[in-house]
Amino acid sequence: MAIAKAERLMNLALCLLGTRRPLSKRELRGSIEAYMEAGNDESFNRMFERDKDDLRELGLVIETVENLDGEIGYLARRDSNRLPPVSLDAEEAAALGLAAKVWQQARLAGAASGALQKLRAGGMPEAGDPYEGQHSAIEPRIPVHEAAFEPLMLACRDRRPVVFDYRKSTAARPETRQVEPWALECWRGHWYLAGYDRDRGAERVFRLSRITGKVRSRAARYTAEVPDVVTVRETVASWAGESADRSALIRLRAGAGYPLRAKATAVCEGTDGWDELEIPYGHGLDAWLVEFGPDVVVVGPADLRADVVDRLRAVAKA
Repeated sequence: MAIAKAERLMNLALCLLGTRRPLSKRELRGSIEAYMEAGNDESFNRMFERDKDDLRELGLVIETVENLDGEIGYLARRDSNRLPPVSLDAEEAAALGLAAKVWQQARLAGAASGALQKLRAGGMPEAGDPYEGQHSAIEPRIPVHEAAFEPLMLACRDRRPVVFDYRKSTAARPETRQVEPWALECWRGHWYLAGYDRDRGAERVFRLSRITGKVRSRAARYTAEVPDVVTVRETVASWAGESADRSALIRLRAGAGYPLRAKATAVCEGTDGWDELEIPYGHGLDAWLVEFGPDVVVVGPADLRADVVDRLRAVAKA
């Protein structure tokens, strides 16, 4: 069955690429043996539409043209389906190959593999990997555990608004958000979505692990302009205190909170099982500290301590 379909797709592609004028469904059916054997018009139409969609998904640009008699025809112009020269050196090709290995999800792995095949067919070098000695024993991975990742990735790609339920760290219950998604980015092991929040009329960043239930897409156009550069990481970093100009003093249980230790500007090891750390203090640090639960005690400043206590109480009520 797979061989028969591949042969059918190849024949259809050759017909569309080899014609100088649009070919109607009737002409295509009379030119391809598999279409001639279709039981009836309905079976042929279903088969043809699936094949046409498959070829387009593979990257073939198929034009639909209506002639003076109102008949629909199809063709694939050669100039629209010719890859430009691929000029990559060995290191650039190796970097692309390494990036293609990152994704663990089957859907993304297939897309990455297909892209590499097309690039190699266009002339991308397959020389030896210059990084082989550095990462031959280690395979890169970007883990994605959130069910919201794939529908949001597709919504970002297709520019489709979405609706989902989102629970803020300070809220006991999730609330519905209507968002025009722009970009996804991984930062410190967590995935974040940047987009335009329609209800608030402003850009917002959402942490995927706080999305509850299903992500529902909407068949509507964007109402806000998508910026040329979406700074997800910079936005999240500012909320996590990366651009802080103050310091906070916390007590951290020994052997815990290694991300906090990595950020610390000063560490004083204690003898009671707790260490004292000075860390940069900026907007959003309270939300990050809450994630460490009973392993962290805020000593000061007082406003940070109060914010952390309020967040913990909200979580306890949930």
